[in-house]
Amino acid sequence: MVEAPHASHQTQIEGNLGVKKVLISCGGTGGHLAPGIALAEGLISRGHQCWLLISEKGVDQRLISKYPNLDFVALPGAPFSLQPVRLASFCWQQARGIIRAFSLIRRFSPDIVVGFGGFSTLGIALAAFVRGVPLALHEANRIPGRATRTLQRMAHRVYLPPGVRLRKAAPERIRHYGCPVRREIRRLSVRSSREKLGIEPNGKLLVVLGGSQGAATLNEWVRGYFKFFAEEGIHVYCVTGMNKGNAGVVQLQSRDGQPVKAHFVPFTDRISEVLSAADLVVTRAGAGTINELIRCRVPAILIPYPYAADNHQWANALFVERQGGGIVIGNDYIKNLHREVVDIIFNDWLLRTFRGNLERMDREDCLDRIINDLETLCREADGRNKSRVNGGGKVMKRSPSGL
Repeated sequence: MVEAPHASHQTQIEGNLGVKKVLISCGGTGGHLAPGIALAEGLISRGHQCWLLISEKGVDQRLISKYPNLDFVALPGAPFSLQPVRLASFCWQQARGIIRAFSLIRRFSPDIVVGFGGFSTLGIALAAFVRGVPLALHEANRIPGRATRTLQRMAHRVYLPPGVRLRKAAPERIRHYGCPVRREIRRLSVRSSREKLGIEPNGKLLVVLGGSQGAATLNEWVRGYFKFFAEEGIHVYCVTGMNKGNAGVVQLQSRDGQPVKAHFVPFTDRISEVLSAADLVVTRAGAGTINELIRCRVPAILIPYPYAADNHQWANALFVERQGGGIVIGNDYIKNLHREVVDIIFNDWLLRTFRGNLERMDREDCLDRIINDLETLCREADGRNKSRVNGGGKVMKRSPSGL
């Protein structure tokens, strides 16, 4: 992790007046960090310079190790809670984060700040607003989160999923562009993916994901029903989440005596291989996970996390079900989940139908549209600054109220 630009980046800045400096706030969960990385990769490919502001949580530190070419800066922060001790921690960590954010604005003088929501966005968004730096917000969930709702009036632009609305945001600042996905996330061949993961090339494979932070309920479900799946000849690959279960392989036999394995891993940074290897996925319904399922064309049974803020995972899951990309089962009905898995995973016609619908959902290239729009915002800000210079006035970047 570094806080200064690479030498190659500095050379670009000196040689290209069109290069823009972008601060991207995307820490806290994989659902925030992954699209932030996707945006940074796209901006850098166009010659721009980026810093990604992440949290100090272990999940962030683990994921960024795969991207040594990107510049990351850790900011203090803690999620909001009404529980007294956690609320005190939130206030203290956010105060530290805001002070740090003002320091970063002064140090890097960004042309624009992009926030992907979550507790890590608040400080840098406030600092950008106060210092007159254009602010863009991205919301991946179908029910906008607390950070997006709180900061929407400060933003020059808010990116939302298609069909989602924000009541208090000016319509001209809204763009319905979807969620960017990292460039390495793509559909791979089943055989090569299973070989790389050490999974049997033949037979059905069920992948179980709990999101970037894991899901104890799904982990317990896998361990409780693996004997049932083994008898049916269904292999299992379960990403438990860090510190939520022991890694290892359990082997049983199917009814006809063939070996069947369950793989348990705490974390994976090879999500393309994991998803491409699967016949079916059982997962929570975070927006980041759903967009990766769509990109890899993998049918899923979605189990929304029942305590997600504003029940946003339920809204995410229902959208996928209505588009024909999978089905939704409530957390209270998990006792019947094993039967649903068997009914779907051996129904090749249904799996093909799901995949076709997922491919239809992935036709929009939202990353290029977002980058084009961010570049437009930067040009407009440059134009306003030049106009004030030519008019002899003091050069200041305006807040959204002056647009």
